[in-house]
Amino acid sequence: MKTFFVFHVLILLLANGSFAQSTLASSQNQISRQDKLRGSVTKERGWWDVKKYCLDVKINPSDSSISGSNKIIYKVVDEYSIMQIDLQQPLQITEITQEGKRLKFSREGNAFFVNLVSKQEKGSVKELIIFFKGKPKTAVNPPWDGGIVWKKDKNGKPFIASTCQGIGASIWWPNKDHLADEVESMDISVNVPFGLVGVANGRLVGTKPLNDGTITYNWQLLNPINNYGVNFTVGDYVSFSETYQGKKGNLDCKYYVLKSNLEKAAKQFKEVPRVLKAFEHWFGPYPFYEDSYKLVEVPYLGMEHQSAISYGNGYKNGYLGTDLSKTGWGLQFDFIIVHESGHEWFGNSITNKDNADMWIHESFTSYAESLFVEYYFGIKAGFDYVKGTRINILNDKPIIGLYDVNDKGSSDMYFKGANMLHSLRQIVDNDDKWRMILTGLNSTFYHQTVTSKQIEDYFCKATGLPLIPFFNQYLRDKRVPTFEYKINKNKIEYRWVNCVSDFYMPIKVFVNGQSYWIEPNSKWKTKVFSDENIQFTIDNNFYILDSKIAN
Repeated sequence: MKTFFVFHVLILLLANGSFAQSTLASSQNQISRQDKLRGSVTKERGWWDVKKYCLDVKINPSDSSISGSNKIIYKVVDEYSIMQIDLQQPLQITEITQEGKRLKFSREGNAFFVNLVSKQEKGSVKELIIFFKGKPKTAVNPPWDGGIVWKKDKNGKPFIASTCQGIGASIWWPNKDHLADEVESMDISVNVPFGLVGVANGRLVGTKPLNDGTITYNWQLLNPINNYGVNFTVGDYVSFSETYQGKKGNLDCKYYVLKSNLEKAAKQFKEVPRVLKAFEHWFGPYPFYEDSYKLVEVPYLGMEHQSAISYGNGYKNGYLGTDLSKTGWGLQFDFIIVHESGHEWFGNSITNKDNADMWIHESFTSYAESLFVEYYFGIKAGFDYVKGTRINILNDKPIIGLYDVNDKGSSDMYFKGANMLHSLRQIVDNDDKWRMILTGLNSTFYHQTVTSKQIEDYFCKATGLPLIPFFNQYLRDKRVPTFEYKINKNKIEYRWVNCVSDFYMPIKVFVNGQSYWIEPNSKWKTKVFSDENIQFTIDNNFYILDSKIAN
């Protein structure tokens, strides 16, 4: 059972991107030039700011190939004449044009360097069109292995989807593949064989049947989107919809599912309004009213594709029917609907600038699961759920990874990160204030790319607490802080060990049934009580270890 459970937890972490493919050559303990080209803001990236993508892609199920173009509208920030465009092998760029002229370009692995002819004047807005084609990498074990999934449904019809968190959107379309520069809006056209439906992000604004036996579905996004949030799915879909009465008015919710699963989906997707209601309570309005909310059935577990959440949880509660917290509460909701919807706030609206700070996406979203439970089943249930997920924590390496090389840190960004936030809530010790901090976080960084430091500084200011050592401990150190103590009659001596030198975290303890707040540090402190027979316990809502020293 232990082996199965560990494997099962690993599958979950992979499914949500913590082990998604990266170009980082960590197994060889080295960083390659390709890692730097992929993970850093190179000179060839930094001089231009992407404003809009107009992506046109043709899906060819018969030979698992794609082709198309991407028009890039960008603003010149600094004058320069070489542009980096990313597109991963084996896909090929066939032509690049600007102002009607074909441009020369060279390839270095997955990076293309384009020689621009026209003057790139600072402040000007320019357009570039890239044409591409080929057979993109097939995702062998999606979504843990990124690429395109080429499947067929039980009726033998094509069932196709993209997935690219970690490995990068350039696995299937040419773009500026770095999280720091998020496009402001996007048009996506998906051309598929007639009889199939092509779904992408945003709203469907039109369809166009063509004489070659295909049909193009045109989608439009009015809000910023990160590259890995862009996706397409193709299938023999039917759809149904509803309107959610939310904090910003009516939110259109639409669901695309295989025909054979319509009845199951109509029942299971009743979860959606409940999720939106709970998360709007905790985090503020859904961030993409203009682009709607969609759930789209895919041939893999799921992913947080913006306004088009990919769903493959088998129409079951829990994570594929199991409870990752082992408390029972994990079977009270559909894990994929709750978790991936939470990413609309954390990951899609608030996006980390560097993959090293992926905890901003995953820690908050994993914590959001417990807030959903709390909203519907009470505070004790929510607390029990998040504490239950501690069984999955590895403490193998720091949560924050290496910067500028497309590296993510430990998979503990999920469960340990969630319990870090749960511990922080205990320190705040005011549930109304905690909720205001969370809603304020989303309004402060609405539709922005951010760094870990920005988020940490926000919490320091919002709480009025010196939290930098707290974040250093849980994000940049793999150790679990240990509360060391000894009891001598009516006296308790205590301190923090196994922690960063200036670690700060007050904790709540119970002495003979009465609660007290104490503020340990790395030096021994003493607290004296009136009773000599002390019954001492520590509030287990703090993610710490404890060690009692015998007298």
